Amino acid sequence: MRVSRSIALVTGLGMTIAAGVTTLAVANEFPSKDVQYVIPFGPGGESDISARLQQKYFEEITGQQLVVQYMPGGGGAVGWSQLSDMPSDGYTIMGSNLPHIILKPMGKDVGFQTEDLNNVFYFHYSPDAILVRNDSPYETLDDLIQAAEEAPGTVTFSGSGTYSANDVANTRFQQLADVTTTYIPFKGTGAAVTALLGGQVQAEWGYTTVAANHQDKVRMLAVAAEERHPMFPEVPTFKELGYDMVGGAYRGMAVPDATPEGVQQELSDIFQQINQDPGFRQEMQDLGFVLMDVPLGEMDEFMAERRDMYEASARELGLID
Repeated sequence: MRVSRSIALVTGLGMTIAAGVTTLAVANEFPSKDVQYVIPFGPGGESDISARLQQKYFEEITGQQLVVQYMPGGGGAVGWSQLSDMPSDGYTIMGSNLPHIILKPMGKDVGFQTEDLNNVFYFHYSPDAILVRNDSPYETLDDLIQAAEEAPGTVTFSGSGTYSANDVANTRFQQLADVTTTYIPFKGTGAAVTALLGGQVQAEWGYTTVAANHQDKVRMLAVAAEERHPMFPEVPTFKELGYDMVGGAYRGMAVPDATPEGVQQELSDIFQQINQDPGFRQEMQDLGFVLMDVPLGEMDEFMAERRDMYEASARELGLID
């Protein structure tokens, strides 16, 4: 019995060591082929823009391609609901967005839970902002508020999806300014911008990145940041104008839950390395993004903090009971 038990222990130990070595080897070899980067929105939005910029640096670091694909629908829910069924070898990653991935499952059954997304890195955020076309009669935020007061519901906003940063910002703004507007969700920021530029709506809940990318076509009335954005020193913050609004959209990436931990760490390290590249940083800043680094080891704490904040906001805004 003792001999058998010893053999069993040794065999079990050997299998554990072998499994560890295999996992380490897989991680060290990763990536050995192209990585599919699924954006759960349509092309043209901030998630797409940043992914396109990351492609060059990903190839420089790994020697492999970062292949961008799109899976729009439901303000991201279509893609996120399918992530757990995708290959868990690290060669399929998906864009992950806050507050979307926390708020959406709170509102109704959207096919996924926040815990279904295994986030490995968060790399930037963009502050909320109200934008209008350059030929808009609304020169200031007060102009827009006055129009909304005079004809409740007639001022229309485009935005990226429901239970998104844009939706939350619009709801909070209506409460703070005591006005009623009409929010129209679109499948991503790109589509929301197109609606604004095409005259389908009078304003957009967008971001500093939209203003940076369309400086000759749009005007930003206010930005939801603690301080004025350096690219737009003439644009006041909501706080300056008397509205306690600070927030925006945070973007990162997630993998299926069964993805090996070593591969998750490799992905986290690769994208953190991209974020530290001076060329990439300059490109992102020139487009209005605000860079941040939340690696795999800090993700649990980061997500817990965000969940607490968004749950409080959701109750305050009536998105959940």
